[in-house]
Amino acid sequence: MRLLINRGSDGHLAKRPGGMTVADAAAAAGRNQIPLGIAYTVGSTVTFAGGNAVVKWQLATYPLGEVAFGRTLFAFLTVTAIVLPRAGWGVLRTRRYREHLQRGLSQFGSMLCWLLAVSVLSLGSATALGFAAPLFTTLLSIVILKENVGVHRWSALIVGFVGVLIITHPGAGTLTYGALFALANAVLISTVAIAIRRMSMTESTETLTLYQMSIMTLCTAGLLTFGFRAPHLRDALMVALAGVGNGIAQFWWTRSLSLAPPSAVVPFNYLSLVWAMILSFAVWRDVPTPGLLVGSAIVVASGLYILWRERVRRRPAVPAQRRP
Repeated sequence: MRLLINRGSDGHLAKRPGGMTVADAAAAAGRNQIPLGIAYTVGSTVTFAGGNAVVKWQLATYPLGEVAFGRTLFAFLTVTAIVLPRAGWGVLRTRRYREHLQRGLSQFGSMLCWLLAVSVLSLGSATALGFAAPLFTTLLSIVILKENVGVHRWSALIVGFVGVLIITHPGAGTLTYGALFALANAVLISTVAIAIRRMSMTESTETLTLYQMSIMTLCTAGLLTFGFRAPHLRDALMVALAGVGNGIAQFWWTRSLSLAPPSAVVPFNYLSLVWAMILSFAVWRDVPTPGLLVGSAIVVASGLYILWRERVRRRPAVPAQRRP
């Protein structure tokens, strides 16, 4: 969900033509509050990591569909409680129902792949492979959006995929289905990012988020038919807390991009990998392998380089001064 941020061509949050929501107006007023934006980003990474750890813990006891539904339901309720008082019911008006449905289903598939991956992989490994999403987003931008990509971003793509290979160390009996699900999650997240680029000219962040959460809640409710186990009160509270935390983290991440340019806050999102590795060791005693550390560093560096090149590419050219 961290990648479902609605940005326009200038890298800022997109707005509907002809009007601004209350949230958008507040964002415009506080665009340059970079330290506060960074604080929101760091807070969101901590909350996301904690929620993911709770989900991994519960998947060892309860059916996947039950955990997915509980987390998504409480995230949906949290986002609704945050968005509707700020934007009102008018935020649900749209003419792009089919696109919202397609994007919501892609996000649902992404979440399923993530849950399947984290159920068998360490939290650090699943998170590291998830950060390959910017690489797939750039690749799909070339194929689907016909964007021109120069030698710099092509080089970053190739190096980034080398990092993915180091993490997964493919070979006879080494490339697990958990790693494949983690990579499938990254690919699906990339398709969602491409869809947002297309929809951002008419849909606000609030509209995109509410339709996404609504569709995912309905889809995960359908998964309950595949298995349900009456949870203990403590476990139910933990899943509810993970869902609330997910909703709050999503809002904080969105808020951070309204307070500062993406180039200032997005790099701090990679702290999620640090928290994931710490939690993985503290709870499950999973020691990061050299391949995971080296591959993660390469994937993160490639993603940051692609972000920097995107910023340079979108920077307006400064006309040369005429000689007197």
